[in-house]
Amino acid sequence: MRTVWKGTIGLGSFAIPVKAYSATSEPGTGLVQVHTTDGGRLRYRRVCEVDGAEVPAEEIGKGYQSAGGDVVVLSEEELASLAGAAAESIRIQCFVRGEQIDPLLHSKSYYLEPEVSANKPYVLLCEALRLADRVAVVKVALRQRETLGVLRVAGQVLVLQTLHWPQAVRGADFPFLHEDVDLRVAQVRAAANLIENLSGDFEPHRFTDGYPDAVSALVEARLEGTDVVRPTEPEQEEGVAELLATLREHAQQRADTDQLAARRTAVNRAEAAAGEAKQAERKARKAASKARAAPKGSR
Repeated sequence: MRTVWKGTIGLGSFAIPVKAYSATSEPGTGLVQVHTTDGGRLRYRRVCEVDGAEVPAEEIGKGYQSAGGDVVVLSEEELASLAGAAAESIRIQCFVRGEQIDPLLHSKSYYLEPEVSANKPYVLLCEALRLADRVAVVKVALRQRETLGVLRVAGQVLVLQTLHWPQAVRGADFPFLHEDVDLRVAQVRAAANLIENLSGDFEPHRFTDGYPDAVSALVEARLEGTDVVRPTEPEQEEGVAELLATLREHAQQRADTDQLAARRTAVNRAEAAAGEAKQAERKARKAASKARAAPKGSR
């Protein structure tokens, strides 16, 4: 793995020197953009809109265009100075429980390796986080920009998981959220029971990305001149039928569980009805008692 960052984990004046490595990678498919009429490979060129000339990499920088059209060109040194001390340090802000971090905030993960001289404090921090069942909320500058993150323990290694700033997470506001969806408690309980009985432990090795293999098979078939069948998107009604069939199949496999859930629901309803009947009877008795106790003239 290639080192993507070097710095320290800092808590006050204490620092642990570490190196960061990307913990994930995106599998390639080998696909490139081509001209569909002749198969020619497409190449992107960076062309200046002022003089129309292609710009070499060493002359490409960053700038800000004002509303009036003026452009302020900013150097890499100026941008790097904005990060300040955070550019070389993972600064611990506080410690919290991991489940308090909304998964929507998660971005990228990096393994942190200690420098040889820092093995002992590194392991100490790992074990302390594990024993306390906490993660450390940190600030760090990656690629010249400060970001929020957490330090957590994965196995025997510290992982830096960068986070989106909370302001960057969009709110979910869809029409159905403003509608009154009528669901019966029995329906929710039955669905929850089915989900619970179909649940198990998450085993990551069971899940693989089949897209690159599918692309390779498609390319091989085309190269060999084999006809390729392209599946069409099913009609919605067909999809509903398939979903219902699947649910029925699972429901059949869990018949005993469903029967037990139904009996429990019936018992709950009977108990609720009995409770309502008793309450109504108590109210009737109380009203009759008040009527008998009232003076004759007030009746």
